Amino acid sequence: MEFGPFVKSILILDLEGKRVASKFYSDDWPTNEERRTFEKNVFSMTHMKNARTEAEVTIFKDEIVVYKFIEDLHFYVTGGEEENEVLLATVLEAVLGAIFIVLKKKVNKMEALTHLDLVLLCLDETIDGGIIVDTDAKSIARKATGVSLDPGAEELTIGEALKSARGQVMKALSGFI
Repeated sequence: MEFGPFVKSILILDLEGKRVASKFYSDDWPTNEERRTFEKNVFSMTHMKNARTEAEVTIFKDEIVVYKFIEDLHFYVTGGEEENEVLLATVLEAVLGAIFIVLKKKVNKMEALTHLDLVLLCLDETIDGGIIVDTDAKSIARKATGVSLDPGAEELTIGEALKSARGQVMKALSGFI
């Protein structure tokens, strides 16, 4: 049983259609080979489009594909044909916004690969098992980095708590060295 909107995949591909990062939330592509074939097909269908200023929407087989290109990266969010393309576009914009924040406005393949952990955390903070959990870019970036973007916020995120704990452990260990 499926509840609410369901994202089937989020893909980040380079200019040649090769995977930079991806998350699949559907059993439609059970093997890595099937996933790569899907990525290649989606890329082949969209790479000649001009989706640099606004997100574009297309249908591939029975999938709604919302996509946008930034620098040398192609970002895709897919859902079933029954999903709302506006909601999928909102997810795409949230992911892009969060990645834009965590990569400090340097959204390109090199930065994405260098900070792949943060990129993947942005995906994880947006979608959990295919269910949309957050569409606020600042909130997603804050959760992914563990750094509050609101100077007045007093609540510790998990990342901030781990960072604080790590600092205390390192301080305690330095007394033994």
